Amino acid sequence: MPTPKYIRNFSIIAHIDHGKSTLADRLMERTGTVSKREMKQQLLDDMAIERQRGITIKARAVTMQYQLRGKTYELNLIDTPGHVDFQYEVSRSLACCEGAVLLVDAFQGVEAQTVATAFAAMEHDLTIVPVLNKVDLVHARPDEVREEIEHSLAMDAHDVLGCSAKTGVGCDQVLEAIVDRIPPPAGDPQAKLQAMVFDAHYDEYRGAITYIRVMNGTVRKGQKICFVQQGTTHDVIELGHFTPQRQPADSLQAGQVGYLICNIKALGHVHVGDTVSTAVGDPAEPLPGYQEPKRMVFCGLYPSDGQDFKQLRDALDRLAINDPSFEFSPETSDALGFGFRCGFLGLLHMEIIQQRLEEEADIDLVQTAPNVTYEIVTKAGETYEVHTPQNVPNASEVEEFRQPIVRVNFVLPTEYIGGIMKLCTDRRGTYVRTEYLSPTRAMLVYDLALADVIYDMHDRLKSSTRGYGTMDYELRGYFPGDLVRMDILVKGERVDALSIVCDRRDAEARGRAVIKKLKKEIPRHMFEVAIQAAVGTRIIARETISAMRKNVTAKCYGGDISRKRKLWEKQKAGKKRMKSIGSVDIPQKAFLAVLETGEEEGKNRG
Repeated sequence: MPTPKYIRNFSIIAHIDHGKSTLADRLMERTGTVSKREMKQQLLDDMAIERQRGITIKARAVTMQYQLRGKTYELNLIDTPGHVDFQYEVSRSLACCEGAVLLVDAFQGVEAQTVATAFAAMEHDLTIVPVLNKVDLVHARPDEVREEIEHSLAMDAHDVLGCSAKTGVGCDQVLEAIVDRIPPPAGDPQAKLQAMVFDAHYDEYRGAITYIRVMNGTVRKGQKICFVQQGTTHDVIELGHFTPQRQPADSLQAGQVGYLICNIKALGHVHVGDTVSTAVGDPAEPLPGYQEPKRMVFCGLYPSDGQDFKQLRDALDRLAINDPSFEFSPETSDALGFGFRCGFLGLLHMEIIQQRLEEEADIDLVQTAPNVTYEIVTKAGETYEVHTPQNVPNASEVEEFRQPIVRVNFVLPTEYIGGIMKLCTDRRGTYVRTEYLSPTRAMLVYDLALADVIYDMHDRLKSSTRGYGTMDYELRGYFPGDLVRMDILVKGERVDALSIVCDRRDAEARGRAVIKKLKKEIPRHMFEVAIQAAVGTRIIARETISAMRKNVTAKCYGGDISRKRKLWEKQKAGKKRMKSIGSVDIPQKAFLAVLETGEEEGKNRG
């Protein structure tokens, strides 16, 4: 059992695709944690969806034994995601560490997420070890990138190490720097037990497996522990380290990272951010937990076959224990039946959850258009949050309609600044500042509505900068906007699943795009069907699906025209009666088509 001074807890932070998981592989290989035979690329990315997309979604922990100058050090690495949507996973990992390896691509340089994660690590008072990755590439520009790091993050360029996570060059220097620069944990193994729950996942055979970082004291196998906030007590059946598979041990002491298995069968009994203490006597003071993640994007998820509702609920329950940043509640829709309103941190987070549900639980889903959370102040002076457009009251009751505004940092080559400024101006963004990271790269800062950012800003940024631009955003707060709820009416009746909240000036373009799409997808009926887009009582766009008609005068050859007129009048009366009592059948295919593309068509004005 190592003493705390021989333990180092660190995480690897970086922009997406800068090589975090590859560096983790090399460090595990160099320390002999994993043999050559067991080695595979991105060993810690063990979810199928992570390997398909080539990104890290869940933070993973691994314990490595490292020999340096005749002493054995225990290195606890927590591998973190790089995408802005999984910032919450990163913040939980940083709370369990004393230091962080900040990885920067030697060609791409400092990106938006590099700045964001570096500042997050500084806020947690972590010691940062800056490292340049991919220095072996032909087009690497290490000297310029060192300047960018010094300029944007105020770190000495001489302290920046160089390595290649792919070939292993320089990885030994990184390991030495982790031992020499990162301080050991400050906990006392003899004190009362205090351990932070930083993650959990559900195993069908073992129940909930809790990931902990022991801050003070020692936890032993067979001991009775309690979760302080939950107020529940359990027996420790097994504990141990991740190497990276679970390896049982007899105890974990202050400074160590590992797992607990307590035969917890109820998913709701483990809460990320809770404190583990001893059940005997008074428990220790709870540790400061994590700030509750703010869900910014909401959408409805419905089973395409109404029978799968219970199956969908069970699958969502299982996902929620693994991912506390995701939430859901039941809702019903006239058009789609029973389903759930789900909250996500961002658009990629939403895509990942949907893909995991479809692949892991084998459920076909219908997803409504994503929308952000709004705040409404009523004439009566009440303020409340709105997560779904259907809940927006009539304009006569609304005093103020507020939307979330985010501060967006764009890091891009200087020649694309003009194009991105036009893109932001078209979306009514407010210019904040421009910072030059180097003669060829700049950081452009704008305040924009979150709704505009999540719909298509990332795609437009990539196409405008030929893939070289990156962005990161943080919420500034809710500010008043000229917003309206736009409804889609089919045959005079509102289709709740297609309502959206948008800026008044965009309503007409977006409404027209949606109803044109619907017109193509809804089959013709025996009567005329009107499709309209409306804001309040005002119709802003309309399309008509003409009725199917039978040629009732086909049998009339020549003769008096009044005979034909009589038949036409009779047909018209029949159509009128059918229109008043007939109902329009909107196939699910029509909803899917509109929800996938109708939203964006109206946006492509920039």
